[in-house]
Amino acid sequence: MSTILIRNATVVNEGRIFPADVFIAHGRIEQIAPQIDRAADREIDATGLHLLPGFIDDQVHFREPGLTHKADIASESRAALAGGTTTYMEMPNVNPPTVTLEALEAKHERAAETSWVNYSFYLGATNDNVEEVKRLDPDQACGVKIFMGSSTGNMLVDRDEALRQIFLNSPVLIATHCEDTPMIQAREAEYREKYGDAVPFSAHAEIRCREACYKSSSHAVELAKETGAQLHILHITTAEELELFLPGPVSGKQITAEACVHHLWFCDEDYADKGSLIKCNPAVKTCADRDAIRQAVIDGRIDVIATDHAPHTLEEKNQSYFNAPSGLPQVQRSLQALLDLYHQGVFPLELIVEKTSHAVAERFQIRERGYIREGWWADLVLVDLNRPDTDTRKAALYKCGWSPWEGHTFQSTIMGTLVNGQLKYWQGKFAPFTPGMRLAFSR
Repeated sequence: MSTILIRNATVVNEGRIFPADVFIAHGRIEQIAPQIDRAADREIDATGLHLLPGFIDDQVHFREPGLTHKADIASESRAALAGGTTTYMEMPNVNPPTVTLEALEAKHERAAETSWVNYSFYLGATNDNVEEVKRLDPDQACGVKIFMGSSTGNMLVDRDEALRQIFLNSPVLIATHCEDTPMIQAREAEYREKYGDAVPFSAHAEIRCREACYKSSSHAVELAKETGAQLHILHITTAEELELFLPGPVSGKQITAEACVHHLWFCDEDYADKGSLIKCNPAVKTCADRDAIRQAVIDGRIDVIATDHAPHTLEEKNQSYFNAPSGLPQVQRSLQALLDLYHQGVFPLELIVEKTSHAVAERFQIRERGYIREGWWADLVLVDLNRPDTDTRKAALYKCGWSPWEGHTFQSTIMGTLVNGQLKYWQGKFAPFTPGMRLAFSR
């Protein structure tokens, strides 16, 4: 690997913002200092740029295998790279679902061939695969994913004894999607009776209601407390759920929570303009919920920010309410959206870095990533906070070819992304493909 010297950067790391040079060799950060006078194979003048640890996204859906008309590991990891994401953890609801160790390893093997950035995968839980969960080596997966609502195929875990056995026996962190399916189904029937097939998308937050979220999330928390399981509840969307979590830093917590970028950005007022494009599960809810989640990021009840990147084709999304699938693509723009929230005074830069890098690495016990530290892997992103960048359909790198932010001008631009010490993206251009690395864990 070549050596790289980044000069004159403004580093954002571990609660500090400071000027520094950074020297990279053998894929790792070798030196951080106010000034470094060493020869390197490549120098990057980062004057006017901020240097952040790369975004570690703990929840994406890259649709491979089986759903690759929507997305695949190659296309979406390339888009993530351009967005400043250096590591992702991918979900098991593909076809066939990732509910066996054999399927889990097959995804790792595929990523080793096609992923632009670093990767890990969840083993999916079902009502009847607890023996597979027991056999999981803690280094084999980032976590075990339980759909406690809103799933496809055989992945909804709705038997109490199956849930309890998974919570008792998982050797790794359990990540949950929490919505109460019977409650949602009752609301769907109610709205179908009222509107037929012409249910407005603005009703999505009422159908996938706050009560369904709280009932399921609180059940997961109770199970974790009873069994001692490490629990991470994904994509919190209601103010009520926040009371389930403790404020403060992620270190030492047994039960943690994640918020997603779209739930920090959009609210129910946006359905009028965006419609199906922001239909997702759990639903975008009220502006008051959005603001409460933002505050929870600040006080530490929300430990991690992720994307839940979930692409569908425009043809699929441009259908009636019950036929349009839930989910939206965003890995290419998620960091820019968060930087817009910085410009709006919602979050400081140091907090964005903590929630997208440091805390993710801590919670999942990722080895030697998530910080800008000497000796650690050089997973880095350079951003120009004052260079506007308009999101257009032409610019979309996702296989689905669209973005929920289309037409919006972000105030910041992702200038470059380094993965394992290689400058893979710089000023809109990609280096020749080299694969990312499988995550290693300190467990």
